[in-house]
Amino acid sequence: MTDPAAVRFPIELGRRSRGLLRVLFGVKPENAYVDLGDDMDARFGYGRFVTPVSNIRSWRIEGPWLWITAIGIRRGIRDGVFSFDGVQTGGVRIDFREPVRGLRIFKTLALYVTVEDPEAFTAALVARGIPGEDARRR
Repeated sequence: MTDPAAVRFPIELGRRSRGLLRVLFGVKPENAYVDLGDDMDARFGYGRFVTPVSNIRSWRIEGPWLWITAIGIRRGIRDGVFSFDGVQTGGVRIDFREPVRGLRIFKTLALYVTVEDPEAFTAALVARGIPGEDARRR
């Protein structure tokens, strides 16, 4: 972490998905996290998106999803939204005001992350004045 005030939120890695995530995307526990300080730094193996927290417009907790459509680094075909997902049980969608560049050539207006503690992560966003909602299917 370069920002000493940043808080780290690990991305949850499913027990049965860990091997696949490591081989295909270079994901290990030490490089699967979201740091939240002055900037939001989301890292997932070979993938990374960094943006000022002031660029975050809103958040939304969603899920669960089908395993086959959730696990890994994904980019939506229709909307270009990226996912850094280690489990299919649910995660947090982060919407940006301006597109964020990541993975060298791509830009996105939103990113899904399956942080281990979505409630703590979204509480940290709320504490920074960022609105959102919990829309999980229960």
